[in-house]
Amino acid sequence: MQSSVVRLSKVRSESKLFRFDAEYFNPKYLKTELLIKEKDYDELRNLISLLTDYHANGSYEILRGNVQLKSEPDYAHMIRTVDIEKDDFENDIISISKHAYKFLGKTKVYGGEIIINKIGNAGKVYLIPPIDRKTSLGMNQFMVRTNDRVNNHYLYCYLAGKYGQNQLNQRITGAVPLSIDKESTRSVLVPIFSSDFEKMVSDKMTIHFQFSKKSKRSFKDAKIILLSELGLTHWQPKHQLTFIKNHSDIKQAERIDAEYYQPKYEGIIKAIQNYSGGWDTLDNFIGSYSTGYPFSSKSYVDDGVCLIRINNILKGHVDLSNAVKIPLQDVVSKKDIVLENDILISMSGTIGNACKIPQGTKAVINQRIFKFTPKHYNFDVLTLIINSNIGLQQLLKIGTGGVQTNISGNDIKKILIPILPEEKQTQIQKKITESFNLRKQSKQLLECAKKAVEIAIEQDEQKAIKWLKEQTRDIGVMDAD
Repeated sequence: MQSSVVRLSKVRSESKLFRFDAEYFNPKYLKTELLIKEKDYDELRNLISLLTDYHANGSYEILRGNVQLKSEPDYAHMIRTVDIEKDDFENDIISISKHAYKFLGKTKVYGGEIIINKIGNAGKVYLIPPIDRKTSLGMNQFMVRTNDRVNNHYLYCYLAGKYGQNQLNQRITGAVPLSIDKESTRSVLVPIFSSDFEKMVSDKMTIHFQFSKKSKRSFKDAKIILLSELGLTHWQPKHQLTFIKNHSDIKQAERIDAEYYQPKYEGIIKAIQNYSGGWDTLDNFIGSYSTGYPFSSKSYVDDGVCLIRINNILKGHVDLSNAVKIPLQDVVSKKDIVLENDILISMSGTIGNACKIPQGTKAVINQRIFKFTPKHYNFDVLTLIINSNIGLQQLLKIGTGGVQTNISGNDIKKILIPILPEEKQTQIQKKITESFNLRKQSKQLLECAKKAVEIAIEQDEQKAIKWLKEQTRDIGVMDAD
């Protein structure tokens, strides 16, 4: 049990936040505050030119009358936390009309802003990358713009790092859901360092975004090669309200729901069946497989093996940064342990997301995840096929359920896979490998920049500068095209 002794005068000094609960005075948070106050520092309120949110544009009633969220493309993109976390601002996005974008004038996003979740996963911090389209802030987020007293990249690295998170988490209130308000956010203490140090951190963040952009470009090139091979480069799914099917088709499929027979799915299937290289069902490219085990949340521990859940599976890669852990002895079957180059497919909720397991991953899969070891096919290319419209539309076709869509392992094994020639698979894999390597460097740069800020707080900025130079040299970062 942790405990801390706090003087009444200290509690009174925090009265502007109306906080006298024990959690606010957690020893971890008090230690962070003392460490920051040993440096030059200021409150966030004095370092920003703007702190706003979606509801700054008007009341709920006024917003409902002027803003309609759309799943199809429109004038502007409304950016959500999930878009930033996936680092994907093209697929499964929410759009708004020109009128709505102009109405939401107080929350236009131009790139470089700091975003702070204000409810749910309160206090989580993000940085908007450079963007090239009209964008507006989503709900349940604060947007921060800095003034000329602090660099926005440095401020992000601080707020997203250990000590900034301690400051934000200290100010979170509530139970379910957790939340943080504007005044509490403004009161966060920020250490002030030299402009040279802040610029060095900012330079690494700039290269981080350059590598990220180049990574996306390489991945997009791989996808273009794949779709072009099947003549699907410009194909887009079009939902039809009415269509006619024969009774024999319904009898054969044993499905009576209209969605299953949408003509858009037939377009993909016909393209695969007409492909000159031929095709086969996925089960002929599967060595062994598993569909996971329903591990209980009671099994979660601080030190154990990572448990891959559906939210950890992104299109093309697995993200274990927020993975929970379980004791290795709780693993029931060895089949649920992931191996390098295994492919995972989400089977519930957001169905059809597929990723390849990278080298060195020590993890086990939770329920409703289809894990298989590929055979007789390039694992990177097979993952891309499943993630593209070629695989996704087939998985959406076979999905069942109401509020939550589900697919079965047996149905997944029946989807059609075009058999690409070896030289084409090699060409695609080269682009994917290039993309993954660039993304890895991009992520390493981000972590180095955040760690350098922590070292500056714990020691001094000169040691942080020396460490950052050494680390980025080891990464091999000189410049980005």
